[in-house]
Amino acid sequence: MSEHDQNDALSPLRRKLMMGLAAAPVLAVPGMAWAQQFPTAKVNTTKLAVTDTEVTVGQLHSATGTMAISETGSIQAERLAIEQINAAGGILGRQIKIIQEDGASDWPTFAEKSKKLLENDHVAAVFGCWTSASRKAVLPIFERDNGLLYYPTFYEGLEQSKNVFYTGQEATQQILWGLNWAQQTKKAKSFFLVGSDYIWPRTSSKIARKHIEQHLTGAKVVGEEYYPLGTTNFNSLINKIKIAKPDCIYAIIVGGSNVAFYKQLKAAGITADKQFLLTISVTEDEVLGIGGENVAGFYSAMKYFESLDNDNNKKFVAAFKAKYGPKSVIGDVTQAAYLGPWLWKAACEKAGSFDVDKVVAASAGIELKTAPEGYVKIHPNHHLWSRTRIGEAQADGQFKVVAESPDLIEPNPFPKGYQ
Repeated sequence: MSEHDQNDALSPLRRKLMMGLAAAPVLAVPGMAWAQQFPTAKVNTTKLAVTDTEVTVGQLHSATGTMAISETGSIQAERLAIEQINAAGGILGRQIKIIQEDGASDWPTFAEKSKKLLENDHVAAVFGCWTSASRKAVLPIFERDNGLLYYPTFYEGLEQSKNVFYTGQEATQQILWGLNWAQQTKKAKSFFLVGSDYIWPRTSSKIARKHIEQHLTGAKVVGEEYYPLGTTNFNSLINKIKIAKPDCIYAIIVGGSNVAFYKQLKAAGITADKQFLLTISVTEDEVLGIGGENVAGFYSAMKYFESLDNDNNKKFVAAFKAKYGPKSVIGDVTQAAYLGPWLWKAACEKAGSFDVDKVVAASAGIELKTAPEGYVKIHPNHHLWSRTRIGEAQADGQFKVVAESPDLIEPNPFPKGYQ
C-alpha cells in the first residue's frame, strides 16, 4: 500500500475526530512531551522502524480470497484503534504508521508477507492472521526474527509463544463452556461435528469430542465431517445430518463457505424451529454475507457480540459505524482485533520502549478496563482473561445474548486431558 493510500485510508479521522476519541480508552498525552522523555536511542535499541516521530507496524490479513469475509472486520478495527491512538498523542510521542499486506487466504503468502514485514520493513509489531493455518505458517518466522504478533481469532489453544499475544479466546474458554451450556440448557446428548478442513476446526472438534464423550452426561458424537475451504456444496453433508438426527449440529465452518452451508440448510428444511445448532465460527461479520434470515434462531458461542449493552461497547460501536458506515457490523474477532493496538500501546508505555523483549516482559497483568467486551487482562501465558457468551442469531443480522459465564474464564491453552 502506498503512502498516499495509507493517508487516504486514515482521512476519515479528520472528519470524525470527536467520535473516534469518544471510544479512546486512555486520555491524550501530548506527543512532544513523550518524545522528549523517550528519545529514539532509548526506546529502540534493536533497529526497528522507529524514528523520532513515527513507529511503523504491520497489518497482515486476508483482504482477498475466501477468508476476506471474516478478516475485513479485523483490518477495519485495527485501523480504527490506531487512528484513535494517534489522535490521542500516539505511543511514546510517536504516530503509528501502517504497512498493510494481504495474506490472500493463502498460508504460504502469509509466511512470505510476514518475513517481508519483519526483515525488510522492521515493523515494531504486526496485527494479523485469522485462521490457525495462517498463524502456524507465520509463527516460525516471528520466533526466528523475534517479531511481535497480536492474533485476534478464537482458536483451538495448544499453543503459547513468547512472540504472540492471543486477543481472542482459546478452546477452554469458548468450546467447553459452550458445550456445557448446550447440554444444561438445550438437553443436547447427540452431536454432529462439522468443520472446514484445516487445523483449527479439526483440533477444536477433537477437543469438543473429548469433552462431549468424557464430561457430558450420556452424550455422544454421531457424526464428524470436514470440507475444504471454499466448499460451496453441502448437500451430501446435509443428507448425513438428516439421517443421524443429532440433538445438536456443532458447526466450525469458516469463511465464505458459511454462506452456502446455511442457505442450503434452510433450503433443506433444517431451521432453528426444528434443529438446535451451535457454532463457534459465525459472527456478525459472517452473517452479513449469509443473511440473517438464514441463521435466525441458531446459536453462537463467543466472548463478544455487537449488541452487548455496556458503555464501553456503545462508544466503540458508535465510532466504528461513524467510520465505516451505519450498515457495518462488528463480530467477535473484529472486537478482539481492536484490542491489539491498545494492549500493545499499554505494554510499550509500561516498558518505556518498543523493543520486543521489553514489551513482552511488561505485558503480563496489563488490564484494559475500557474494552468493548467489558474488561480484559493479559495472562502470563499471553492469552486474555475474558467471559464467554451465547448469542441467538436474529433475522436482522444481530445476536441476542441469552447466556454469559458468571465470571471471567482463565485462559488455559494446554488443558489436561484434551491434548
